[in-house]
Amino acid sequence: MTEINKALAIKIEVVKQILADITANYELTTLASSYGAEDMVLMDLICKFAPEIDIFTLDTGRLPKETYDVMQEAKAHYKRDVKVYFPDAAEVEAFVTEQGPNAFYNSVELRKQCCGIRKVKPLKRALEGKKAWLTGMRRSQAVTRSELPVSEWDETFGLQKFSPLTDWSNGDVWAYIKAFDVPYNKLHDQGVASIGCAPCTRAITAGEDIRAGRWWWENPESKECGLHVKASTLEK
Repeated sequence: MTEINKALAIKIEVVKQILADITANYELTTLASSYGAEDMVLMDLICKFAPEIDIFTLDTGRLPKETYDVMQEAKAHYKRDVKVYFPDAAEVEAFVTEQGPNAFYNSVELRKQCCGIRKVKPLKRALEGKKAWLTGMRRSQAVTRSELPVSEWDETFGLQKFSPLTDWSNGDVWAYIKAFDVPYNKLHDQGVASIGCAPCTRAITAGEDIRAGRWWWENPESKECGLHVKASTLEK
């Protein structure tokens, strides 16, 4: 374990208080983890200070090997179960049969249709009956998240949504991971800053924003999969 600076120590205490408030006020709460760097920070904090909070992940069927590796590593490290949700097999089969395995490269509409099947619908199942959910989103990740609040009502899924790391920098995230020996996805060592499905993820170059490697063939303004957009936008 390495030392952390005072500013990060304060941010950690803030997150611990947010977690305490969540557990006190929302009986059924869950963390949506993609096993990216931010989610691993939250998993570590939850396991240490708010173990009542459930954790789940979405297995789209097209995740990188490194993501499965860190799933296994985290299971051994934290010794707790993480619920895994898969997409409906019949819907995946129909989409791939009709459109092809890589149709998401052809248009934003097809990409969002694929995300809807593989991610959004499983997320709806994961959040059924929950009162609140947590994400590892941060304001500095992308233009679509520049005004991200710590807490907001999620009109799309009908529950409270928390992003406890919203004001953390990328440096804060990695300082925490290094200080507390948190397991992390080794794709990060290859320059991949934001990790999703394997065919939709690439490494970024110097100066690019954190999510530039996600759906890199699209405009930045369209780079959300449907998990983190307003209901009015999702319907368009």
